[in-house]
Amino acid sequence: MYFNSTLVSTKVILPQGIFVQTGILDTLGQINHYELFGDRQTKFDVLSSEDITSMSLSKFTPQPEYFFFHPLNRHLQTEYDSGWPINLIFPNYSTGITTARDSLTIQFTEQEMLSLLTDFFNYSIEEARKAYDLGNDSKDWKVAWAQSDVREHGHGKWQLSWILYRPFDIRSTFYTGRARGFICNPRRPIMQHLLSGDNIGLCTNAQVNDTFSHVMVTRHLINDCTLSTATRERTYAFPLYLMEEKSPIGFAIVKMPNLNSEFVRALTDRIGLNYRSESLTNAILWYIYSILHAPSYRNRYAEFLRIDFPRLPLTSSLELFRTLAKIGGELVALHLMESPKMDKHITKFVGDRNPEVEKISYSDETVWIDKSQTTGFKGVPENVWNFHIGGYQVCGKWLKDRKGRRLTKDDIEHYQKIVVALNETIRLMDEIDKVIEKHGGWPGAFTTPKTKDE
Repeated sequence: MYFNSTLVSTKVILPQGIFVQTGILDTLGQINHYELFGDRQTKFDVLSSEDITSMSLSKFTPQPEYFFFHPLNRHLQTEYDSGWPINLIFPNYSTGITTARDSLTIQFTEQEMLSLLTDFFNYSIEEARKAYDLGNDSKDWKVAWAQSDVREHGHGKWQLSWILYRPFDIRSTFYTGRARGFICNPRRPIMQHLLSGDNIGLCTNAQVNDTFSHVMVTRHLINDCTLSTATRERTYAFPLYLMEEKSPIGFAIVKMPNLNSEFVRALTDRIGLNYRSESLTNAILWYIYSILHAPSYRNRYAEFLRIDFPRLPLTSSLELFRTLAKIGGELVALHLMESPKMDKHITKFVGDRNPEVEKISYSDETVWIDKSQTTGFKGVPENVWNFHIGGYQVCGKWLKDRKGRRLTKDDIEHYQKIVVALNETIRLMDEIDKVIEKHGGWPGAFTTPKTKDE
């Protein structure tokens, strides 16, 4: 007997199983692999006419540490595994905060957050539950706990923090760091280092379901869905610095690099630099950010980037390191919306001022926000409109999250800056690949040159 569960979708390719019962219980089973490509009808035809005995199955043995039921490219895996995992480069990291009730805990503006807190503070438990549609309490979040957190710490502006809720979408939240309070899990041991706005955090995922594009930077808190809401795709924050309070006389904050000393030694030994400056700490982040945005890196190692934290290849070329770090620094500035390029808009807003977001559509290089297609942003290139960061089509997502709201002058300018940032990102990603190719391509640009004695 066998069970055929072969997936026939033309959009998603996942390993499926055909299981055969042999009646022999004291021996290990044999694992075989077979790939079927084509459109839906072709797959149906093959599956209807073939059986397991006529298929050209390839035998293979799953390898640690993941023991997949399908073969991986062993040559590429050895190459990829020689890189440093991001979670070893930055020893201190965690997923973003878990709110449990986004509609309550995350607001678009500080004023909206303050107004909500005032009302929430004065409501009874059941009044608050009904007013904010909070549903039943859960094991890790209760209305009473949230109200207690607000009452204990006060509900003034001093308790508000910014949060990178989605790519380029910074909102306001009430954050005290108290677990099982207003926020279900604040992840304070790591998030405390991103409260001042004077630090940078790398955001990425440990697993992705499809194509890896899950990379961002932040100066603020993040939540566990900042880069995706898909199952398994939780967003992690890796602070560049640990902000330690040290003050024998007065208040002071000391910034300590959150970098593995062995990694720093391995990198600086290869490129011939001494690790002594803050500028090199920043350059390391920029180099990492550049590599993670290289289309050739994402394509070459696609199957491995889905299953664990991305790994970073090290170069022995100081010139390549500096060039990639320079481009990565430009990307970081763009994604933090701190680049001077942000003010050079490539779009023009047309239609009503202070418009309500009704329906999002795209045609003729214009992002329309109303049903009649009279109001929107002209001059948005198609590749910018289609650009994804993680699980989000950024240009569409930012507007869809504001459906029913009116865009202010600042909102309109912010969106125009997003378009600039994405347009420049696409250009720089292409430049990164050209630089890598100029220095030997993959894997040549990242192999250690042999000495005369070797």
